[in-house]
Formats: sequence, structure tokens, C-alpha cells
Amino acid sequence: MKFALVCGAGGFIGGHLVKRLKQDGFWVRGVDLKFHEYSETHADDFVVGDLRDQGFCRAIVDRRFDEVYQLAADMGGAGYIFTGEHDADVMHNSATINLNVLDACHKRGVKKIFYSSSACIYPAYNQEDPHNPKCSEDSAYPAAPDSEYGWEKLFSERLYMAYRRNYGMQTHIARYHNIFGPEGTWTGGREKAPAAVCRKVAMASSGEEIEVWGDGQQTRSFLYIDECIEGTVRLLRSNFVGPVNIGSEEMVTINQLVDQVADIAGKRIGKKHVPGPQGVRGRNSDNRFISEKLGWRPSRSLRAGLEPTYQWIAAQAASITIATRRVA
Repeated sequence: MKFALVCGAGGFIGGHLVKRLKQDGFWVRGVDLKFHEYSETHADDFVVGDLRDQGFCRAIVDRRFDEVYQLAADMGGAGYIFTGEHDADVMHNSATINLNVLDACHKRGVKKIFYSSSACIYPAYNQEDPHNPKCSEDSAYPAAPDSEYGWEKLFSERLYMAYRRNYGMQTHIARYHNIFGPEGTWTGGREKAPAAVCRKVAMASSGEEIEVWGDGQQTRSFLYIDECIEGTVRLLRSNFVGPVNIGSEEMVTINQLVDQVADIAGKRIGKKHVPGPQGVRGRNSDNRFISEKLGWRPSRSLRAGLEPTYQWIAAQAASITIATRRVA
């Protein structure tokens, strides 16, 4: 039997990854500050603890795991990352986790480790045109991320590459582009755009308006969770190091995202554009490199991913509304 460790297993991507690894026949240990909020863990062993604690990290890496996936981070959507209010925590917490996990794996002799970086590492100066952003892997330098979150991710990429060069570890790095799907954060301030839009549309009546930050012309691509997991596993089990984009090439404006969700919901939804954090004007995954190196690229349409995501979030919102009415 093979053994896998998933750091951040109580989160959205980590929870789905644990399910995939179990399907692949692994014994899985999951680690996080908390249990998964929306589903029971499929991990054989789930340890609640703080990966910022070096002693804890060394304790949970108690064997030579065949595969380690480091997804744990202090993160969230635009409302959390781009306000500037959480910069110190984001940088300190995430960097400490990566330093501890990587060093614990090195000392235990673990070789294969995946690190989840982010498209936020790409220079802001290449993402000013919403219709023509440049996010090819070789465009990362000269570095100028649009947030401290992006700077920390870039530092950690270099940390993993340094351990590969100096200690012979088989580190693999992916730059995720806006992953979404069921069982992800959908309220509370850390949710990303697809979840936020699904929530707002679900809680609005047909004919109402929902708030959209900025003019809604900023562009993004969004990748469904199943394809994120497939790309992640393929990368770690390959001879390719990365960094490489794991994202969709189907770029839409935020206004178009709202229209798609409204159509799925069968509602007429207007847009009220209000001030708010927006990040760069344009961002889209460039998948030429992953296609060349792995012989694979994501292919699922945005609509096909939004349909189950909206249904799941609408059900969550409805259950909260019903519970609130009962209390009242």
C-alpha cells in the first residue's frame, strides 16, 4: 500500500484531493486546523493541528510518505486578499507553514512533494489589459505580483525549488487559477468570485439586482475542482517539475459570470456596480506548457462546472434561510 499526506485536507481543494487519493488506493493522512466544514473526511487518519508549529509538523511526517500534497495556506478571495488588512498574517502564516512542512519532509527522507502556488504570482503589469493578459509560466519575472499573497507564493516557489536543487527532493509546483466547485467556501468573506456570485444569485429574487465590485469588465478564468485534482495528481506523478499553470483558458468578464449563473438559476438578475477590491484587470491561464509537458489540459466548460456548483450553494443558502426562520 502507498501512503499520502495532504496538508490542508480540511479545505476545499484538500477535501476533494483526499477523496481522489482514496480512489487511487492510498492510505491517506489529512492535516488541518479544522475538519472539513461541508463533508465528512475520507482520510484514514485526520489530525487537527497547526502546521505553523515546527514540532507538530515533524510529528505528523512520521514516515516516508510516497506522496505529499502541501495545500495549506492563509488565503481567500478578493475580499480577503486585496484589502491589505490581512497582509502580515497571510505572509507570516503561509511562509511558516511551507518552511515547516518542507523541512519536516526533508528530515524524514520524503522525496515527492507537491506545492500549490497561485496565478497571483504573475506581474500586475502584464495583466492591465482585460482582453489580453499574459500569464505564461516564463512571464513571472521581473516579479511584480499584485498582492502580498502573490509575493509569498513566489517566495515559496523558490523555496521548494531550492530544496530540490540542494537536497534532491522531487518537488513539483503548480500555479492554480481560480478553482471552484461544490463544498467550497461560499460565504463569510473568504469566498472567491464564482461562489460569491452563486450565493448572491441564489439569495436574490428574479428581477432584483446583486452587487458587483467595480465595473464588472475585469476578466478571469475559473477551473472546476475535478480538473484541478486531475492536473495536480498528474503533475506529482510525472517527471515534470513545474511551475506550471493549472487553470482554464475560458476567459469571461465578471459581468458574464453573473449572467451565466443567473441563466442557470432561471432568474433575471441586474447588476449594481459598487466600489470594492478587484485585483488585476485581466487574468487567464496559458495552457500551452502543461499540454506540452503532461499531454493534458483542462477541457471542462465553465457552464458545466457552474451548474453543480450553483445547485450546491443554492441548497446551502436555502438551508440557512430555513434555519433562521425557525429560530425567529
